[in-house]
Amino acid sequence: MRAAGAGKARFAALTTDYYDRDDPLLIQELLRTILPRRGIAAREDEVLLTMGAQNALWIAATALLRPGRRAGVENPGYPAWRAIVAATGATAVPMNVDAQGLPVQGLDADVVFTTPSHQCPTNATMPVDRRVALLEAAEARGFVIIEDDYEFEMSFLKPVAPALKSLDRGGRVIYAGSFSKSVFPGLRLGYLVGPPGFIAEARALRGLMLKHPPGHIQRTMAYFLGLGHYDALVNRMKGAYRRRRQVMAEAIAAEGLEVAGQGGFGGSSFWMRAPEGVDTEALALRLRADGVLIEPGRAFFAGEEGHRNSYRLAYSSIALPKIPEGVARIARALR
Repeated sequence: MRAAGAGKARFAALTTDYYDRDDPLLIQELLRTILPRRGIAAREDEVLLTMGAQNALWIAATALLRPGRRAGVENPGYPAWRAIVAATGATAVPMNVDAQGLPVQGLDADVVFTTPSHQCPTNATMPVDRRVALLEAAEARGFVIIEDDYEFEMSFLKPVAPALKSLDRGGRVIYAGSFSKSVFPGLRLGYLVGPPGFIAEARALRGLMLKHPPGHIQRTMAYFLGLGHYDALVNRMKGAYRRRRQVMAEAIAAEGLEVAGQGGFGGSSFWMRAPEGVDTEALALRLRADGVLIEPGRAFFAGEEGHRNSYRLAYSSIALPKIPEGVARIARALR
């Protein structure tokens, strides 16, 4: 009878309408297990669940931007962010990244977007002293930072750097995270962390699109976290990614290909540079016919021209034995 009662209780939690609220069990797991690992201490009224990181970024941008405002975007950077900014009517201001990620000098914006853990797409990790300088600049100049903690779980070469949000004492950082990358892409479950006033406005915006992410997905994720399966999965992924990265790095070196962005913490890809004059969009089409997929780099840059010889090589979904031959096919196509 107890088992049947427990099943009925779980069924109710999986199927209930939370209206504009979130599953309290998943919120507690976030507050207890995930956010403390990033050094973030938060309350229930400082967290909002979203349909993945991109939905979180859209909500944050819509709450913070409007026509006449300026949004700093990394260049190269996450392509969807520029489209999100354009949808708000704000002006996107490209900011060229360097080997340590987003520079602090010259920032002139109302909202600044950054991927400090693993810069998208270069894989640069922002050092702590630059993170502190960025927060000091935000306080002095009055801008808000949206931190997309992209691939923080995949720091398998060095210990993960502290989240920018964990160093924030003035409430200047809106933090966006996701389970979609670490669990599986189709999950579409993410979250925002920010001051209570911002979260209240973000919750109202979310309510205009959907009341909340599906309850059964929220509760299932809460069980997945609480039973330790998430930790076990991430540990297995780190081991697999480490091995694939090593094999790909060796193959890249053996074939004489050029790495443009050497991520020192891990990640799931290499940021590459083809010889001058190579159009990697045309190269990608040729390689696709040869059974090899690369991601042309032009979409990551602001503007339509230039940077056509950049490309990204991912190792998250390729079997270990296939990596050397795939890299060899890229080298042959370039030759």
